[in-house]
Amino acid sequence: MAFVKKEHAHPDKHTEIVLRNIGHEVLLHSEDSTSRVLPVKAINENTFRISFENSFSFNPDTLIAVVHQQLTQTDRWEDYTVSVNECKQQQTIFAYEVKNTSGGLKPCRGRVQQKGCYVIDISFPAEKSFAYSWLLLVFVPVAFAGLYFARRHKTPPEPITSEPVPDMADHKKLGDYIFFESTGLLSHNGEDVGLSAKEAKALRLLISNQNEVVERELLMKEIWEDEGVLVITRNVDVLMSKLRKRLSADPSVKIVNVHGKGYKLILPYI
Repeated sequence: MAFVKKEHAHPDKHTEIVLRNIGHEVLLHSEDSTSRVLPVKAINENTFRISFENSFSFNPDTLIAVVHQQLTQTDRWEDYTVSVNECKQQQTIFAYEVKNTSGGLKPCRGRVQQKGCYVIDISFPAEKSFAYSWLLLVFVPVAFAGLYFARRHKTPPEPITSEPVPDMADHKKLGDYIFFESTGLLSHNGEDVGLSAKEAKALRLLISNQNEVVERELLMKEIWEDEGVLVITRNVDVLMSKLRKRLSADPSVKIVNVHGKGYKLILPYI
């Protein structure tokens, strides 16, 4: 008799969101803020595939940095392998591995890969299997001895106390949408809504000042000027127009233009 421990046959919800966010960041760095990241697929119990709606180009250095930054939010960041494959011919375009003990292997970097249809496969180490059959020779007599002494010395059961359920403080519910503030991920009915980095910044500002006017000058400063970019108020209006489209699936979520002042986020009462 043997018992094999198999975990993570499919990514848990948090890991799936992190993997989708890797794809989302890769698209943003390729200056694509409109294409969708397709649902993550489990190739096997240890390898997961990130697919994309459209073709894109990528810089290996940027990909390495994005994957590392996102995987540090999971318990799988120390050992993994990343492979970028061409969609049709399944040829490996770029691959590397990270190992906590040896540092891993990284090929020549710095060369931007031309635009094409790619999938990103991320593999984690297989869970170790352990056979317990040899323990039966010891377990059976010990079990009988334990039952014998348990019957002789019965003790009342200890009261069961329930652990408090942790609160998911990272996410904000916006009508039918869910916004993860730390990652900038916006989800609608389980589907990723592709936000650009500037759209995510704007949404954070509106959420932190819900039902209050956020002045155009503050939006300009927080989104552009702190990065050394000078813009005009027209840039704010264009950005808000794009953000409205991202939230258009739920008409109860509104971004209102307050003439001469700025914008206000209005959410439905729950």
